[in-house]
Amino acid sequence: MRLPSLMLAGILFMTTLASHAQPSQKFPVRQLTAGMYIIQAEVAQTEAERQQGLMFRQQMQTNAGMVFLFDQPAGICMWMKNTLIPLSVAFLDKEGTIINIEEMKPETLDSHCTIKPATYALEMNTGWFKQRHIKPGIKIQGLPQ
Repeated sequence: MRLPSLMLAGILFMTTLASHAQPSQKFPVRQLTAGMYIIQAEVAQTEAERQQGLMFRQQMQTNAGMVFLFDQPAGICMWMKNTLIPLSVAFLDKEGTIINIEEMKPETLDSHCTIKPATYALEMNTGWFKQRHIKPGIKIQGLPQ
């Protein structure tokens, strides 16, 4: 059976769209600690990995997250384009001390920024830090260098 070219083009477009709508990249996982809490954090270290981040994920385990490593301390802003789950982000200095924590709504383009230069951003499910009384000034251990 031969498909009309317009239908075939539509099928190819939908296949391409579906392939881009799924996280195609596997990230290495590193165990971090925040006080007595253990975090299984995927590590996004390259520019491409940081751009992909947690886009298109439908869910994330309770103590899972993603840590973004930046080359040097800088003003960092995060947004939620194509991110389907609500997240909290903690911005950390080069020693791993939390600078500030922001709550982020899914699929928005709002900027959520550090208040001082940061080296890391740690994304967790929304409310994760608040529920565990983890606040600015607390240090996250086990961060990649």
